[in-house]
Amino acid sequence: MSRESKQAPLPVPVKEETAYSAAYSEERLRDKLSRHALSAGRDAVERALLLYYALQREETPAWAKATIIGALGYFITPVDAILDITPGIGYVDDLGVLAFALATVSASVDDAVRQRAAARLRAWFGDAKRPPQPETIPERRPEKDHA
Repeated sequence: MSRESKQAPLPVPVKEETAYSAAYSEERLRDKLSRHALSAGRDAVERALLLYYALQREETPAWAKATIIGALGYFITPVDAILDITPGIGYVDDLGVLAFALATVSASVDDAVRQRAAARLRAWFGDAKRPPQPETIPERRPEKDHA
């Protein structure tokens, strides 16, 4: 008998669908964005759009799509670590989850994905990448005394 015995392959664990991935659908995402884009803020919406468009790519691997669906599901769900209706901080946790997911699947975010997200952001928020800054007032120089 040889020392090398054939072993059955280890079973691959199947992860159950999470509550957040179950919450995701394109219709729910569109609804969330159409009703709450301004309160969620440009940063959260930008990350959600980047993830959404990366999800649409055929080249995006299954593990990345699962990560994206979970993150977008978290964004859609109003009851999470911090309730979305909490004034001022309701989307802070969502922003963190979206940013983490985006960093994780960044290889699936190509220029086409960025361009599609940027076009949608411009349509919703205008061209400003950040809030308008007050105009700088030039320093007034003292007048010289002409004698």
